Amino acid sequence: MAAKNSPADEAAGEAFLITRVFDAPRDLLWKVWTQAEHLGKWFSPKGFKILAARMDFRVGGIYHYGLETPDGKPMWGKWEFREIAAPERIVLVQSFSDEKGGLTRHPMAPDWPQFMLSTMTFVAQGNKTKFTLTWTPYKATEVERRTFDAGRASMEMGWGGTLEQLIAHLAKLQS
Repeated sequence: MAAKNSPADEAAGEAFLITRVFDAPRDLLWKVWTQAEHLGKWFSPKGFKILAARMDFRVGGIYHYGLETPDGKPMWGKWEFREIAAPERIVLVQSFSDEKGGLTRHPMAPDWPQFMLSTMTFVAQGNKTKFTLTWTPYKATEVERRTFDAGRASMEMGWGGTLEQLIAHLAKLQS
């Protein structure tokens, strides 16, 4: 059950959920999700170039990152960490930003939710890790929630490609 005034209280709509089992121990998967030097090597949709990655990994801290789209346009985002329970769970609010970290709207979908509540869990399964991402509009308008629901196929593709890059990064680290 969510605590009073927790981020979950202001999340609305049916969550987007991805679960994958990675061929990597939980401590390694945790490390590549929580250190900017690792995120900067794999965290982007396929075809995007990573421009910058800066991390302050603590409750209240920010991960600020810059990407370049395949057609050369910059795109910035940030995470604000709300809960950290190492190495099991991270809760954060994700938004689009500018290069300085200011809040912006999605550059290609202005009705996209301005804030997304992301919960990531890491469950050890022997030498593998079950990873689950739950993504929900946060403080969203009805229009934003409808845009989110209409974008599920695109989210599958984007997150799928991102997680494929994570698999490749993990393979390099373990070779």
